[in-house]
Amino acid sequence: MGSLEMGRKTVGWAARDSSGVLSPYTYSLRETGPEDVYVKVMCCGVCHTDIHQVKNDLGMSKYPMVPGHEVVGEVIEVGSGVSKFRAGDVVGVGCIVGCCGNCRPCKADIEQYCNKKIWSYNDVYSDGNPTQGGFAGAMVVHQKFVVKIPDGMAPEQAAPLLCAGVTVYSPLNHFGLKQSGLRGAILGLGGVGHMGVKIAKAMGHHITIISSSNRKRDEALDHLGADDYVVSSDGARMQELGDSLDYIIDTIPVFHPLEPYLSLLKVDGKLILMGVINTPLQFVTPMVMLGRKSITGSFIGSMKETEEMLEFCKDKSLTSTIEIVKMDYINTALERLEKNDVRYRFVVDVAGSKLD
Repeated sequence: MGSLEMGRKTVGWAARDSSGVLSPYTYSLRETGPEDVYVKVMCCGVCHTDIHQVKNDLGMSKYPMVPGHEVVGEVIEVGSGVSKFRAGDVVGVGCIVGCCGNCRPCKADIEQYCNKKIWSYNDVYSDGNPTQGGFAGAMVVHQKFVVKIPDGMAPEQAAPLLCAGVTVYSPLNHFGLKQSGLRGAILGLGGVGHMGVKIAKAMGHHITIISSSNRKRDEALDHLGADDYVVSSDGARMQELGDSLDYIIDTIPVFHPLEPYLSLLKVDGKLILMGVINTPLQFVTPMVMLGRKSITGSFIGSMKETEEMLEFCKDKSLTSTIEIVKMDYINTALERLEKNDVRYRFVVDVAGSKLD
């Protein structure tokens, strides 16, 4: 995808081993090929997946690794075959930067399900050179995997939408859950969960937050606009919710039982899994059979859905709830994120940081 000659150098913050500690790292970017966009990074969101990757939780990590897949930046240069973008545009780059282009998912414009997709970091291009993410000064990305940030949308607000936002928008879109009047629930009120509330409410849904404690009740109801808040250990309230929900978006990234939540779904209701969990989940089959319920999953979203989602958020004046940090705070931010100590997404001010 474009010329792979090595050219410009940039500085990113990389993990060197499974301790997950990041520090400055200088590396080369490829020259801008005909289909490439050279982007100067302005800011980058911090996702829970970044922790899994830098700490090798999934057993696939390669080092040195520069994380970051919620990238917003300014276009500095475009290749001769690029017509959609020009210098000065503010653009976004999400979780993937390559695909085969020939398989069934690619031809159906759902390239996130391509078996040969190339991740924004902790992966390799077709020539064997490593991909590196947005905790860095610059990136060179094939134009297919770059999106225009709508005019008037603040870069730092747009960054989390490129993963957290589209991760929620895609299943609501695919499973026909965009019409108003639906009743849904969000499990886990983190980066993805808080965008789930905002997007679903903007679609006209009645939304219940289900959480393990009352800690975020006031924020969920008063600031995010949720309609109800239920603590999962409150048996009486959970029973009241039984057979009442059209869907549940499950963002919990650690092992948890599914049965308590399956019982909340109506006939034909859907439990949509989004948390990355490396241990098997369990449920008893009657919980699904006796209501024709579905346990399904969804993974980020396509480039088309990303563009649609950005326009939807612009039209509805939706923004992320963020905490902006500098790059020298990133290790503390990752520690806090692991403890769920952020409201609700860290965004690194890359352009305003001293990277080296």
